[in-house]
Amino acid sequence: QRVNVTVRSGLPMVLSGSAEPCAQLVVSSIGVVGTAEQNQRHSARFFDVLTAQLGLGTERIVIRFYPLEPWQIGKNRTVMTFL
Repeated sequence: QRVNVTVRSGLPMVLSGSAEPCAQLVVSSIGVVGTAEQNQRHSARFFDVLTAQLGLGTERIVIRFYPLEPWQIGKNRTVMTFL
C-alpha cells in the first residue's frame, strides 16, 4: 500500500558520459530512506534486483533516495499525516 512504481522504458539517457543502456531508480518514502545506513542496505537490495532483472552492470545504475515527510504526500483527500 505504501509503494508505487513507475517504469519508463526506452527513454534516451546518458550516465557517466555514456548513452549505453542504463537505469535510474528514484526511491521516496516516509521514514524509510532517511539515513545513510538505511539507504546503504536498500541500495544493496535494489542493485541485486536491478542487475539481475535488467542485465546491467552496477556502474550503469544510479539510485536516488528522497526522504519525505507525511505532510508531503496526499491521499484520500488529505495528507498522510492524518491517515
